[in-house]
Amino acid sequence: MSNTRLPSFRFLIGFEAAARLGSYSRAADELSISQSAVSHQIAQLEEQVGQPLFRRKGRGVELTVSGRLLLDSVGKSLDQIRNGLDRIETYMDDSLVTLVCPAPIAEGWLQPRLEMLLREHPALCPIISIDETARYIDEMDVDIAITREPLRQRGVFEVPLLEDELVAVVHADSADKAAAGLLCLESDLTSDRIGPFIREHFGKLRKRAIYDDPRLLLDAALRGHGVALVSRLLADEALHLVEYPSLSLGTLWISRTEGEPRMPMVREVFESLVRYAKP
Repeated sequence: MSNTRLPSFRFLIGFEAAARLGSYSRAADELSISQSAVSHQIAQLEEQVGQPLFRRKGRGVELTVSGRLLLDSVGKSLDQIRNGLDRIETYMDDSLVTLVCPAPIAEGWLQPRLEMLLREHPALCPIISIDETARYIDEMDVDIAITREPLRQRGVFEVPLLEDELVAVVHADSADKAAAGLLCLESDLTSDRIGPFIREHFGKLRKRAIYDDPRLLLDAALRGHGVALVSRLLADEALHLVEYPSLSLGTLWISRTEGEPRMPMVREVFESLVRYAKP
């Protein structure tokens, strides 16, 4: 580990401003201090690093090689600090509630209920994410998560929300074209559980198209391209069910912080979503 003593944060702030603006006086104006204070800070910083950081250029200054090297590190560090402060500011906005859920659920089940949610909570501004890698409840990035498996995370309250199943659907205006072919996901065809189900019940239908994204599959069905095998929660009420067997896709869970969340709005939105899921 390096034993180098870190410079004062004030010195680094003054250095970064002077480097970015190319002037001690403009840096002083931005920082609301005197030009002599900026000069003094940079002189002390140069003494500590043992290298000149600026050279005079006309009425301003420019970085030396050492100054450019230091700015590269200081600039990145300050950007990270500013981003962190921005995140805290966002976190303190009590109108924002971050909800993470699988893309098919967000598009099929949640989106049609969003208007009702906003009417019920006029101050709410939901942040809806389909990034399932960020599903862990951490009181900073995620307030509520909808997942296909319980999180079993310490400090998290979770309850069953919805039951899902794989169903055969077709556009209502194209029901007579059901024999046009089968639309399905590649992952379903290769699944140890879903693959045999498809081959048993839909093996006689010609495969019309195979997708790797359920939203594209839904779009193809809405365009009347054939019978699609989709999550019932993705299809929601947008498509006409076809008389074929269905297959359970299990339970979806909804989670939030155990006990009192960071603000009352989180609990209220959580309870509304649970209520919307009831038959």
